[in-house]
Amino acid sequence: MLVIRLVSGPAGPDALVLPVRPGGPDSPDSPDSLASPDPTVSPASTARLVPTAVPLGDDVPAEAAAVLPATRLTGAVGEVREHLRPGGSPARLWLLGVGEGDERDWRTAGAALARAAKDETQITIALPGEATAALRGLAEGLLLGSYRFRLTEAGKRPALAEVSVLVDDPDALAGTLDAARATAETTRLARDLTNMPSSTKNPEWFAAQVAEAASGRPGLHLRVRGPEELAAEGFGGLLAVGGGSASGPRLVELDWRPDGARTHVVLVGKGITFDTGGISIKPVPAMKLMRKDMAGAAAVIAATLGAAELRLPVRVTTLAPLAENMVSGSAFRPGDVIRHYGGLTSESTNSDAEGRLVLADALAYAVRELKPDLLIDLATLTGANAVALGKRHAALYSENDALAAGLLDAITAAGERAWRMPLADDYVEYLASEIADLHSSPAQGAGSVVAALFLREFTGDLRDRWAHLDMSAPSWSDDTHGELVKGATGWGVRGLLRWLATLG
Repeated sequence: MLVIRLVSGPAGPDALVLPVRPGGPDSPDSPDSLASPDPTVSPASTARLVPTAVPLGDDVPAEAAAVLPATRLTGAVGEVREHLRPGGSPARLWLLGVGEGDERDWRTAGAALARAAKDETQITIALPGEATAALRGLAEGLLLGSYRFRLTEAGKRPALAEVSVLVDDPDALAGTLDAARATAETTRLARDLTNMPSSTKNPEWFAAQVAEAASGRPGLHLRVRGPEELAAEGFGGLLAVGGGSASGPRLVELDWRPDGARTHVVLVGKGITFDTGGISIKPVPAMKLMRKDMAGAAAVIAATLGAAELRLPVRVTTLAPLAENMVSGSAFRPGDVIRHYGGLTSESTNSDAEGRLVLADALAYAVRELKPDLLIDLATLTGANAVALGKRHAALYSENDALAAGLLDAITAAGERAWRMPLADDYVEYLASEIADLHSSPAQGAGSVVAALFLREFTGDLRDRWAHLDMSAPSWSDDTHGELVKGATGWGVRGLLRWLATLG
Protein backbone atom coordinates (compact mmCIF):
# COMPACT_ATOMS: atom_id res chain seq x y z
CA MET A 1 0.00 0.00 0.00
CA LEU A 2 1.06 3.57 -0.64
CA VAL A 3 3.42 5.02 1.98
CA ILE A 4 2.92 8.68 2.98
CA ARG A 5 5.50 10.53 5.07
CA LEU A 6 5.84 14.10 6.27
CA VAL A 7 9.04 16.00 5.47
CA SER A 8 10.19 19.59 5.91
CA GLY A 9 12.53 19.59 2.91
CA PRO A 10 14.11 19.39 0.43
CA ALA A 11 11.90 18.26 -2.41
CA GLY A 12 12.71 14.91 -4.01
CA PRO A 13 14.81 14.82 -7.19
CA ASP A 14 12.25 13.05 -9.38
CA ALA A 15 8.81 14.64 -9.15
CA LEU A 16 7.37 17.65 -7.32
CA VAL A 17 3.65 18.43 -7.11
CA LEU A 18 2.52 22.04 -6.76
CA PRO A 19 -1.11 22.89 -5.93
CA VAL A 20 -3.05 25.23 -8.18
CA ARG A 21 -6.33 26.99 -7.46
CA PRO A 22 -8.76 29.01 -9.61
CA GLY A 23 -8.19 32.73 -10.08
CA GLY A 24 -5.40 34.53 -11.92
CA PRO A 25 -3.69 37.72 -10.73
CA ASP A 26 -6.60 39.89 -11.87
CA SER A 27 -9.25 38.02 -9.87
CA PRO A 28 -10.96 40.13 -7.19
CA ASP A 29 -9.60 38.06 -4.29
CA SER A 30 -6.04 38.07 -5.54
CA PRO A 31 -3.55 40.24 -3.65
CA ASP A 32 -1.46 40.28 -6.81
CA SER A 33 -4.04 42.47 -8.52
CA LEU A 34 -2.80 45.26 -6.27
CA ALA A 35 0.80 44.24 -5.71
CA SER A 36 3.98 44.19 -7.76
CA PRO A 37 4.47 41.33 -10.27
CA ASP A 38 4.90 37.92 -8.63
CA PRO A 39 7.05 35.32 -10.43
CA THR A 40 4.69 32.55 -9.24
CA VAL A 41 1.71 33.92 -11.19
CA SER A 42 1.21 33.92 -14.92
CA PRO A 43 -0.82 36.92 -16.16
CA ALA A 44 -2.38 34.85 -18.95
CA SER A 45 -3.51 31.94 -16.80
CA THR A 46 -6.92 31.38 -15.24
CA ALA A 47 -5.20 29.51 -12.40
CA ARG A 48 -2.57 30.46 -9.87
CA LEU A 49 -0.11 28.56 -7.72
CA VAL A 50 -1.03 28.12 -4.09
CA PRO A 51 1.67 29.58 -1.78
CA THR A 52 3.40 26.69 -0.02
CA ALA A 53 4.53 26.47 3.60
CA VAL A 54 8.12 25.57 2.68
CA PRO A 55 9.93 27.93 0.26
CA LEU A 56 10.92 26.22 -2.97
CA GLY A 57 13.30 28.83 -4.30
CA ASP A 58 12.51 31.11 -7.21
CA ASP A 59 13.27 28.96 -10.23
CA VAL A 60 10.75 26.13 -9.77
CA PRO A 61 7.69 28.30 -8.93
CA ALA A 62 8.59 30.78 -11.65
CA GLU A 63 8.89 28.02 -14.21
CA ALA A 64 5.60 26.52 -13.09
CA ALA A 65 3.88 29.89 -13.44
CA ALA A 66 5.39 30.33 -16.89
CA VAL A 67 3.95 27.05 -18.16
CA LEU A 68 0.49 27.53 -16.64
CA PRO A 69 -1.02 29.18 -19.77
CA ALA A 70 0.06 26.25 -21.93
CA THR A 71 -1.48 23.73 -19.53
CA ARG A 72 -4.93 25.34 -19.83
CA LEU A 73 -5.46 24.60 -16.16
CA THR A 74 -8.32 26.40 -14.44
CA GLY A 75 -7.43 25.21 -10.93
CA ALA A 76 -10.60 23.09 -10.76
CA VAL A 77 -10.31 20.27 -8.29
CA GLY A 78 -8.77 17.12 -9.73
CA GLU A 79 -7.06 18.70 -12.75
CA VAL A 80 -3.54 17.28 -13.20
CA ARG A 81 -0.78 18.23 -15.63
CA GLU A 82 2.80 16.98 -15.91
CA HIS A 83 5.69 19.23 -17.00
CA LEU A 84 9.04 17.69 -17.92
CA ARG A 85 12.29 19.44 -16.94
CA PRO A 86 15.14 17.64 -18.76
CA GLY A 87 18.31 17.98 -16.71
CA GLY A 88 16.48 19.78 -13.93
CA SER A 89 15.90 18.84 -10.33
CA PRO A 90 13.18 17.84 -9.82
CA ALA A 91 12.96 16.22 -13.23
CA ARG A 92 9.18 16.56 -13.43
CA LEU A 93 6.65 19.06 -12.13
CA TRP A 94 3.07 18.08 -11.53
CA LEU A 95 0.46 20.84 -11.29
CA LEU A 96 -2.57 19.77 -9.27
CA GLY A 97 -5.91 21.59 -9.17
CA VAL A 98 -7.24 21.84 -5.61
CA GLY A 99 -10.31 24.00 -6.19
CA GLU A 100 -11.15 26.12 -3.16
CA GLY A 101 -8.73 24.10 -1.06
CA ASP A 102 -11.08 22.69 1.59
CA GLU A 103 -10.73 19.15 2.88
CA ARG A 104 -13.17 17.69 0.37
CA ASP A 105 -11.33 19.32 -2.54
CA TRP A 106 -7.97 18.06 -1.32
CA ARG A 107 -9.42 14.55 -0.97
CA THR A 108 -10.62 14.61 -4.56
CA ALA A 109 -7.30 16.08 -5.71
CA GLY A 110 -5.32 13.42 -3.86
CA ALA A 111 -7.31 10.66 -5.54
CA ALA A 112 -6.81 12.25 -8.97
CA LEU A 113 -3.08 12.52 -8.31
CA ALA A 114 -2.84 8.88 -7.24
CA ARG A 115 -4.36 7.80 -10.52
CA ALA A 116 -2.43 10.22 -12.73
CA ALA A 117 0.95 9.48 -11.14
CA LYS A 118 0.51 5.73 -10.91
CA ASP A 119 3.69 5.11 -12.94
CA GLU A 120 5.84 7.18 -10.57
CA THR A 121 7.86 5.52 -7.83
CA GLN A 122 8.03 8.52 -5.51
CA ILE A 123 6.66 12.06 -5.57
CA THR A 124 6.84 15.06 -3.27
CA ILE A 125 3.89 17.40 -2.83
CA ALA A 126 4.15 20.83 -1.23
CA LEU A 127 1.25 21.89 1.02
CA PRO A 128 0.10 25.39 1.98
CA GLY A 129 0.78 26.90 5.39
CA GLU A 130 -2.58 26.02 6.99
CA ALA A 131 -2.22 22.35 6.20
CA THR A 132 -4.38 20.40 8.65
CA ALA A 133 -7.48 20.06 6.45
CA ALA A 134 -5.36 19.84 3.31
CA LEU A 135 -3.25 17.02 4.73
CA ARG A 136 -6.19 14.97 5.94
CA GLY A 137 -8.01 15.31 2.64
CA LEU A 138 -4.89 14.68 0.56
CA ALA A 139 -3.85 11.58 2.51
CA GLU A 140 -7.32 10.04 2.43
CA GLY A 141 -7.63 10.79 -1.27
CA LEU A 142 -4.26 9.26 -2.10
CA LEU A 143 -4.95 6.10 -0.11
CA LEU A 144 -8.53 5.63 -1.27
CA GLY A 145 -8.00 6.70 -4.87
CA SER A 146 -5.09 4.27 -5.27
CA TYR A 147 -7.17 1.32 -3.97
CA ARG A 148 -7.36 -1.76 -6.19
CA PHE A 149 -8.99 -5.13 -5.52
CA ARG A 150 -7.57 -8.06 -7.43
CA LEU A 151 -7.29 -11.76 -6.63
CA THR A 152 -4.55 -12.33 -9.21
CA GLU A 153 -1.17 -10.74 -9.87
CA ALA A 154 -1.56 -11.20 -13.64
CA GLY A 155 -1.85 -7.87 -15.39
CA LYS A 156 -1.36 -5.95 -12.18
CA ARG A 157 -0.97 -2.26 -12.94
CA PRO A 158 1.87 -0.21 -11.51
CA ALA A 159 0.98 2.05 -8.64
CA LEU A 160 2.53 5.00 -6.88
CA ALA A 161 4.56 3.63 -3.95
CA GLU A 162 5.63 6.63 -1.84
CA VAL A 163 4.53 10.22 -1.33
CA SER A 164 6.54 12.77 0.66
CA VAL A 165 4.41 15.65 1.91
CA LEU A 166 6.35 18.89 2.32
CA VAL A 167 5.19 20.85 5.39
CA ASP A 168 6.82 23.33 7.75
CA ASP A 169 6.32 21.28 10.95
CA PRO A 170 5.99 17.50 10.45
CA ASP A 171 5.67 16.79 14.17
CA ALA A 172 2.69 19.11 14.56
CA LEU A 173 0.83 17.34 11.75
CA ALA A 174 1.71 13.75 12.65
CA GLY A 175 -1.60 13.21 14.45
CA THR A 176 -3.57 14.46 11.45
CA LEU A 177 -1.75 12.04 9.16
CA ASP A 178 -2.31 9.17 11.61
CA ALA A 179 -6.06 9.90 11.68
CA ALA A 180 -6.23 10.04 7.88
CA ARG A 181 -4.22 6.85 7.53
CA ALA A 182 -6.34 4.92 10.06
CA THR A 183 -9.54 6.13 8.40
CA ALA A 184 -8.38 5.20 4.91
CA GLU A 185 -6.93 1.84 5.93
CA THR A 186 -10.12 0.75 7.68
CA THR A 187 -12.19 1.96 4.73
CA ARG A 188 -9.97 -0.12 2.47
CA LEU A 189 -10.59 -3.12 4.75
CA ALA A 190 -14.36 -2.63 4.42
CA ARG A 191 -13.91 -2.47 0.65
CA ASP A 192 -11.86 -5.67 0.65
CA LEU A 193 -14.47 -7.53 2.69
CA THR A 194 -17.29 -6.33 0.47
CA ASN A 195 -15.50 -6.98 -2.82
CA MET A 196 -14.54 -10.55 -1.88
CA PRO A 197 -16.51 -13.07 -3.97
CA SER A 198 -18.98 -15.14 -2.03
CA SER A 199 -17.33 -18.36 -3.21
CA THR A 200 -14.84 -17.46 -0.47
CA LYS A 201 -16.88 -15.17 1.74
CA ASN A 202 -19.32 -17.05 3.94
CA PRO A 203 -20.24 -16.24 7.58
CA GLU A 204 -17.44 -18.37 9.02
CA TRP A 205 -14.85 -16.73 6.74
CA PHE A 206 -16.07 -13.25 7.60
CA ALA A 207 -15.84 -13.96 11.33
CA ALA A 208 -12.30 -15.28 10.84
CA GLN A 209 -11.30 -12.06 9.06
CA VAL A 210 -12.59 -10.03 12.00
CA ALA A 211 -10.66 -12.23 14.45
CA GLU A 212 -7.46 -11.74 12.44
CA ALA A 213 -7.91 -7.97 12.17
CA ALA A 214 -8.69 -7.60 15.89
CA SER A 215 -5.89 -9.86 17.08
CA GLY A 216 -3.27 -8.14 19.20
CA ARG A 217 -5.13 -4.83 19.47
CA PRO A 218 -5.35 -3.79 23.14
CA GLY A 219 -8.83 -2.96 24.36
CA LEU A 220 -10.67 -5.03 21.75
CA HIS A 221 -12.79 -8.02 22.80
CA LEU A 222 -14.33 -10.46 20.33
CA ARG A 223 -17.07 -13.05 20.69
CA VAL A 224 -18.42 -15.14 17.82
CA ARG A 225 -21.63 -17.14 18.26
CA GLY A 226 -22.19 -20.14 16.01
CA PRO A 227 -25.47 -21.88 15.10
CA GLU A 228 -25.78 -23.86 18.35
CA GLU A 229 -25.33 -20.80 20.55
CA LEU A 230 -27.71 -18.78 18.39
CA ALA A 231 -30.36 -21.48 18.76
CA ALA A 232 -29.84 -21.74 22.51
CA GLU A 233 -30.20 -17.97 22.97
CA GLY A 234 -33.17 -17.49 20.65
CA PHE A 235 -31.81 -15.63 17.61
CA GLY A 236 -34.68 -16.83 15.42
CA GLY A 237 -34.32 -14.29 12.62
CA LEU A 238 -30.67 -15.07 12.06
CA LEU A 239 -31.31 -18.82 12.15
CA ALA A 240 -34.22 -18.55 9.71
CA VAL A 241 -32.30 -16.55 7.12
CA GLY A 242 -29.18 -18.71 7.44
CA GLY A 243 -31.07 -21.98 7.55
CA GLY A 244 -31.00 -22.62 3.81
CA SER A 245 -27.22 -22.55 3.53
CA ALA A 246 -24.60 -25.21 4.18
CA SER A 247 -22.59 -22.38 5.77
CA GLY A 248 -24.25 -21.70 9.11
CA PRO A 249 -24.91 -18.18 10.45
CA ARG A 250 -22.71 -16.34 12.92
CA LEU A 251 -23.11 -13.36 15.22
CA VAL A 252 -19.90 -11.35 15.61
CA GLU A 253 -19.70 -9.12 18.69
CA LEU A 254 -16.65 -6.85 18.69
CA ASP A 255 -16.20 -4.54 21.68
CA TRP A 256 -13.82 -1.58 22.02
CA ARG A 257 -13.57 -0.71 25.73
CA PRO A 258 -11.25 2.22 26.45
CA ASP A 259 -10.62 3.17 30.05
CA GLY A 260 -12.75 6.05 31.26
CA ALA A 261 -15.26 5.98 28.39
CA ARG A 262 -18.45 7.82 29.37
CA THR A 263 -20.54 6.97 26.30
CA HIS A 264 -21.43 3.52 24.97
CA VAL A 265 -22.47 3.19 21.34
CA VAL A 266 -23.72 -0.01 19.73
CA LEU A 267 -23.26 -0.30 15.97
CA VAL A 268 -25.21 -2.98 14.09
CA GLY A 269 -24.43 -3.95 10.50
CA LYS A 270 -26.34 -6.22 8.14
CA GLY A 271 -24.09 -9.11 7.13
CA ILE A 272 -25.72 -11.17 4.39
CA THR A 273 -22.65 -12.70 2.73
CA PHE A 274 -24.70 -13.63 -0.33
CA ASP A 275 -28.37 -13.05 -1.04
CA THR A 276 -30.14 -15.23 -3.59
CA GLY A 277 -33.46 -13.94 -2.30
CA GLY A 278 -34.13 -17.40 -0.88
CA ILE A 279 -37.29 -19.12 -2.09
CA SER A 280 -38.45 -15.67 -3.28
CA ILE A 281 -35.49 -15.87 -5.62
CA LYS A 282 -34.05 -12.78 -7.26
CA PRO A 283 -33.72 -12.42 -11.05
CA VAL A 284 -30.15 -12.78 -12.30
CA PRO A 285 -29.46 -9.04 -12.84
CA ALA A 286 -30.47 -8.31 -9.24
CA MET A 287 -28.46 -11.21 -7.85
CA LYS A 288 -25.08 -10.81 -9.52
CA LEU A 289 -23.76 -8.17 -7.07
CA MET A 290 -25.22 -9.67 -3.93
CA ARG A 291 -21.77 -10.32 -2.52
CA LYS A 292 -22.08 -6.69 -1.39
CA ASP A 293 -25.07 -7.39 0.87
CA MET A 294 -22.80 -7.44 3.91
CA ALA A 295 -21.40 -3.94 3.34
CA GLY A 296 -23.12 -2.66 6.48
CA ALA A 297 -21.39 -5.30 8.61
CA ALA A 298 -18.06 -4.53 6.94
CA ALA A 299 -18.48 -0.81 7.67
CA VAL A 300 -19.31 -1.14 11.37
CA ILE A 301 -16.56 -3.70 11.97
CA ALA A 302 -14.02 -1.49 10.20
CA ALA A 303 -15.18 1.59 12.12
CA THR A 304 -14.72 -0.23 15.43
CA LEU A 305 -11.22 -1.28 14.43
CA GLY A 306 -10.56 2.34 13.46
CA ALA A 307 -11.83 3.58 16.83
CA ALA A 308 -9.38 1.22 18.53
CA GLU A 309 -6.53 2.33 16.26
CA LEU A 310 -7.26 5.99 17.01
CA ARG A 311 -7.85 5.26 20.71
CA LEU A 312 -11.14 7.13 20.63
CA PRO A 313 -12.44 7.62 24.19
CA VAL A 314 -15.88 6.11 23.55
CA ARG A 315 -16.98 2.52 24.08
CA VAL A 316 -18.12 0.91 20.84
CA THR A 317 -19.78 -2.49 20.59
CA THR A 318 -20.38 -3.77 17.09
CA LEU A 319 -22.84 -6.52 16.23
CA ALA A 320 -22.56 -8.17 12.82
CA PRO A 321 -25.29 -10.75 12.22
CA LEU A 322 -23.92 -12.91 9.39
CA ALA A 323 -25.91 -15.28 7.21
CA GLU A 324 -26.08 -16.59 3.65
CA ASN A 325 -29.62 -16.44 2.21
CA MET A 326 -29.76 -19.52 0.01
CA VAL A 327 -32.35 -21.77 -1.64
CA SER A 328 -32.62 -25.32 -0.30
CA GLY A 329 -34.96 -27.73 1.40
CA SER A 330 -34.11 -26.13 4.75
CA ALA A 331 -34.66 -22.51 3.62
CA PHE A 332 -37.35 -20.53 5.40
CA ARG A 333 -40.58 -20.13 3.45
CA PRO A 334 -42.78 -17.17 2.52
CA GLY A 335 -45.49 -17.08 5.15
CA ASP A 336 -43.32 -18.42 7.95
CA VAL A 337 -43.61 -16.84 11.39
CA ILE A 338 -40.25 -16.13 13.01
CA ARG A 339 -39.65 -15.67 16.71
CA HIS A 340 -36.92 -13.07 17.18
CA TYR A 341 -34.52 -12.54 20.06
CA GLY A 342 -36.57 -11.25 22.99
CA GLY A 343 -39.82 -12.87 21.88
CA LEU A 344 -41.42 -10.66 19.21
CA THR A 345 -42.70 -12.59 16.19
CA SER A 346 -42.84 -11.56 12.56
CA GLU A 347 -44.59 -12.95 9.50
CA SER A 348 -42.44 -12.91 6.38
CA THR A 349 -44.16 -13.38 3.03
CA ASN A 350 -41.02 -12.50 1.04
CA SER A 351 -37.77 -14.31 1.83
CA ASP A 352 -35.90 -11.60 -0.10
CA ALA A 353 -36.72 -9.14 2.72
CA GLU A 354 -34.22 -10.99 4.90
CA GLY A 355 -31.88 -8.24 6.09
CA ARG A 356 -34.41 -6.74 8.48
CA LEU A 357 -34.89 -10.18 10.09
CA VAL A 358 -31.24 -10.53 11.13
CA LEU A 359 -31.04 -6.87 12.14
CA ALA A 360 -34.13 -7.26 14.32
CA ASP A 361 -32.39 -9.96 16.36
CA ALA A 362 -29.25 -7.88 16.79
CA LEU A 363 -31.15 -4.71 17.73
CA ALA A 364 -33.27 -6.56 20.29
CA TYR A 365 -30.15 -8.15 21.78
CA ALA A 366 -28.42 -4.76 21.99
CA VAL A 367 -31.38 -3.18 23.80
CA ARG A 368 -31.93 -6.06 26.21
CA GLU A 369 -28.38 -7.09 27.06
CA LEU A 370 -25.96 -4.27 26.15
CA LYS A 371 -28.10 -1.26 27.15
CA PRO A 372 -26.04 1.36 25.26
CA ASP A 373 -26.50 5.11 25.25
CA LEU A 374 -26.91 5.22 21.47
CA LEU A 375 -27.86 2.60 18.88
CA ILE A 376 -26.98 2.91 15.17
CA ASP A 377 -27.50 0.39 12.38
CA LEU A 378 -26.16 0.35 8.83
CA ALA A 379 -27.66 -1.90 6.19
CA THR A 380 -27.81 -2.47 2.45
CA LEU A 381 -31.50 -2.88 3.14
CA THR A 382 -33.64 -1.79 0.19
CA GLY A 383 -33.49 -0.97 -3.49
CA ALA A 384 -35.95 1.80 -2.62
CA ASN A 385 -32.98 3.72 -1.16
CA ALA A 386 -31.60 4.23 -4.67
CA VAL A 387 -35.04 5.00 -6.13
CA ALA A 388 -35.51 7.81 -3.63
CA LEU A 389 -32.00 9.26 -3.41
CA GLY A 390 -29.94 7.98 -6.32
CA LYS A 391 -26.63 6.14 -6.14
CA ARG A 392 -24.57 8.30 -3.81
CA HIS A 393 -26.74 9.07 -0.78
CA ALA A 394 -27.73 6.89 2.14
CA ALA A 395 -31.15 7.32 3.73
CA LEU A 396 -31.02 8.27 7.41
CA TYR A 397 -33.94 7.61 9.74
CA SER A 398 -34.16 8.78 13.34
CA GLU A 399 -36.64 10.38 15.71
CA ASN A 400 -33.79 12.19 17.50
CA ASP A 401 -33.04 15.52 15.82
CA ALA A 402 -29.70 16.02 17.60
CA LEU A 403 -28.52 12.51 16.80
CA ALA A 404 -29.55 12.83 13.15
CA ALA A 405 -27.87 16.23 12.82
CA GLY A 406 -24.66 15.00 14.42
CA LEU A 407 -24.48 11.99 12.12
CA LEU A 408 -25.22 14.05 9.02
CA ASP A 409 -22.60 16.64 9.93
CA ALA A 410 -19.96 13.93 10.48
CA ILE A 411 -20.89 12.07 7.30
CA THR A 412 -20.63 15.27 5.26
CA ALA A 413 -17.33 16.30 6.86
CA ALA A 414 -15.91 12.87 6.04
CA GLY A 415 -16.80 13.25 2.36
CA GLU A 416 -19.76 10.85 2.35
CA ARG A 417 -23.42 11.65 1.68
CA ALA A 418 -26.71 10.95 3.44
CA TRP A 419 -30.17 12.49 3.54
CA ARG A 420 -32.64 12.38 6.40
CA MET A 421 -35.92 10.69 5.53
CA PRO A 422 -39.26 10.66 7.38
CA LEU A 423 -40.36 7.87 9.71
CA ALA A 424 -43.96 8.27 8.58
CA ASP A 425 -46.33 6.78 11.14
CA ASP A 426 -48.99 6.61 8.40
CA TYR A 427 -47.25 3.41 7.27
CA VAL A 428 -47.18 1.64 10.65
CA GLU A 429 -50.55 0.02 9.90
CA TYR A 430 -48.89 -1.93 7.09
CA LEU A 431 -46.81 -3.81 9.67
CA ALA A 432 -49.93 -5.48 11.09
CA SER A 433 -50.18 -9.26 10.80
CA GLU A 434 -53.12 -11.52 11.52
CA ILE A 435 -50.92 -14.32 12.86
CA ALA A 436 -47.83 -12.58 14.32
CA ASP A 437 -46.82 -9.43 16.16
CA LEU A 438 -45.53 -7.84 12.96
CA HIS A 439 -45.51 -8.28 9.20
CA SER A 440 -41.89 -7.91 8.09
CA SER A 441 -42.44 -7.64 4.35
CA PRO A 442 -45.63 -5.72 3.52
CA ALA A 443 -46.13 -4.78 -0.10
CA GLN A 444 -47.65 -1.39 0.77
CA GLY A 445 -46.00 1.91 1.68
CA ALA A 446 -42.61 3.35 0.75
CA GLY A 447 -40.16 0.43 0.84
CA SER A 448 -37.25 2.04 2.65
CA VAL A 449 -39.53 3.79 5.16
CA VAL A 450 -41.52 0.65 5.99
CA ALA A 451 -38.28 -1.31 6.49
CA ALA A 452 -37.07 1.36 8.91
CA LEU A 453 -40.39 1.29 10.78
CA PHE A 454 -40.10 -2.47 11.17
CA LEU A 455 -36.63 -2.13 12.68
CA ARG A 456 -37.90 0.57 15.02
CA GLU A 457 -40.16 -2.02 16.65
CA PHE A 458 -37.07 -3.76 18.03
CA THR A 459 -35.39 -0.71 19.57
CA GLY A 460 -37.40 -0.73 22.81
CA ASP A 461 -36.58 2.13 25.16
CA LEU A 462 -33.75 3.17 22.83
CA ARG A 463 -36.25 4.23 20.18
CA ASP A 464 -35.43 7.91 20.77
CA ARG A 465 -31.67 7.23 20.70
CA TRP A 466 -31.57 5.10 17.55
CA ALA A 467 -30.67 5.88 13.95
CA HIS A 468 -30.93 3.66 10.89
CA LEU A 469 -28.87 4.18 7.73
CA ASP A 470 -30.10 2.42 4.59
CA MET A 471 -26.90 2.53 2.57
CA SER A 472 -27.53 0.03 -0.20
CA ALA A 473 -27.00 2.55 -3.00
CA PRO A 474 -23.74 4.26 -1.90
CA SER A 475 -22.11 0.97 -0.81
CA TRP A 476 -21.15 0.30 -4.44
CA SER A 477 -19.84 2.52 -7.22
CA ASP A 478 -20.39 1.74 -10.88
CA ASP A 479 -17.55 4.03 -11.94
CA THR A 480 -14.48 5.88 -10.70
CA HIS A 481 -15.06 9.36 -9.32
CA GLY A 482 -13.33 11.32 -6.59
CA GLU A 483 -11.83 9.00 -4.00
CA LEU A 484 -14.09 6.14 -5.10
CA VAL A 485 -13.12 3.41 -7.54
CA LYS A 486 -15.41 0.97 -9.28
CA GLY A 487 -16.70 -1.59 -6.79
CA ALA A 488 -17.19 -1.45 -3.04
CA THR A 489 -16.90 2.02 -1.51
CA GLY A 490 -16.59 1.22 2.20
CA TRP A 491 -19.39 3.74 2.76
CA GLY A 492 -19.99 4.56 6.41
CA VAL A 493 -16.53 3.94 7.85
CA ARG A 494 -15.37 7.52 7.42
CA GLY A 495 -18.60 9.06 8.64
CA LEU A 496 -18.84 6.81 11.69
CA LEU A 497 -15.25 7.54 12.73
CA ARG A 498 -15.83 11.28 12.45
CA TRP A 499 -19.00 10.97 14.49
CA LEU A 500 -17.50 8.72 17.16
CA ALA A 501 -14.64 11.20 17.58
CA THR A 502 -17.19 13.85 18.63
CA LEU A 503 -18.54 11.72 21.51
CA GLY A 504 -15.42 11.54 23.68
